[in-house]
Amino acid sequence: MTETQIALIALAVGLAIGIGLSLLLAWAYRARARVAEETSSAVPEGIVDVLASMDDAACVVDTSGLVLAASVAASRFGIDVGSTLDNPELRLLVRGVRADGGTATESMRITRGGLSLDPRLVSARASVLGPRLTLLIIRDVTEQERLDQMRRDFVANTSHELKTPVGAVTLLAEAIESAADDPAQVRIFATRISAEAGRLAQLTGRIMSLSRLQADDGLGDVTPVAIDEVIAKSIEAHVVQADAAGVEITRGGDRGIWVRGDAQILVEAVGNLIVNAIVYSPSGSRVGVGVRAEDGVVEIAVSDQGIGIAEADRERIFERFYRADEARSRRTGGTGLGLSIVKHATQRHGGEVRLWSRPGRGSTFTMRLPLIDAPPNADAGKKSKKKRERKAAKAGAVRARKGDRA
Repeated sequence: MTETQIALIALAVGLAIGIGLSLLLAWAYRARARVAEETSSAVPEGIVDVLASMDDAACVVDTSGLVLAASVAASRFGIDVGSTLDNPELRLLVRGVRADGGTATESMRITRGGLSLDPRLVSARASVLGPRLTLLIIRDVTEQERLDQMRRDFVANTSHELKTPVGAVTLLAEAIESAADDPAQVRIFATRISAEAGRLAQLTGRIMSLSRLQADDGLGDVTPVAIDEVIAKSIEAHVVQADAAGVEITRGGDRGIWVRGDAQILVEAVGNLIVNAIVYSPSGSRVGVGVRAEDGVVEIAVSDQGIGIAEADRERIFERFYRADEARSRRTGGTGLGLSIVKHATQRHGGEVRLWSRPGRGSTFTMRLPLIDAPPNADAGKKSKKKRERKAAKAGAVRARKGDRA
């Protein structure tokens, strides 16, 4: 064997040994990296920033359930960095995902902030991030469930409420047909049909008003609104009803108060409170409408001297179709939607409704709305309105004199 051949053989052997050592080293590094990854509890880069920007409750936990990173919203469910995931259902979800791999989503009810009386319906989603880490996202869907239930109840209640006047009209129409030869009975039945038709129109109108208030575009023409005009129009619209019931309406409190909103909706809301007060007041009593502005808030209070509201009914009095006195409401043609409209109208204007009541002494409903400064042309508008009223009164007097001369 020549020296050249020996050198080539030695080179080949050296090359093989070098390649083998390189492969062995690469395998060793890879094995060490795998072991480090499997034993590491370090949160991957960028995950913390993503969690910080999330509105939902979310966290990263290790195999022992220790929370390594969490979003701000997670604290509402008692999930904080350094604490242990205590909820057994969430732990079971994480354990199942780690066993099967991939992602899993479940709906469950869990407590919030340790309050066992405040269970929340959530959609929990767990995803494996690595050998030791799991990402858990908790989306609170309690409000969505509540809205869905309200929608179902609204449809069911509306259908039930509409059945009564529709059924009455049908029966009365049949009665008219059978009493065609008796004009007196026909007139009686026709009067009752008119009453039921009016009740049906009132019910459908209020349903439409409530639906409009609950829509995204519930407020249409938002402008500065004079509370003096709102109160005046609301009282004027129900003076006849008050006189028929023997109830006096009085107005007091501050003047020249302004809010921002939809004047028509506010008039309807205050009018509903006045109607409610008249209906539940005895003859000879008084309904008071007062206005007060204090600390940037306008309070419109409607008080009556009626039967009052029992404490058990106060929590539900603003619900749709709820009637504290079912028999009286049916007798007076109430729809059970008036106070619900008041509540939603006030909320649409950035305010709230408060209730004070004592059985046998009466009730006071107070609408609280944000106060605004009077617009620059408010005084000019008042003068112009008074001028128009004086001109109309003068024209009426002239027509009256001409009539006398004729």
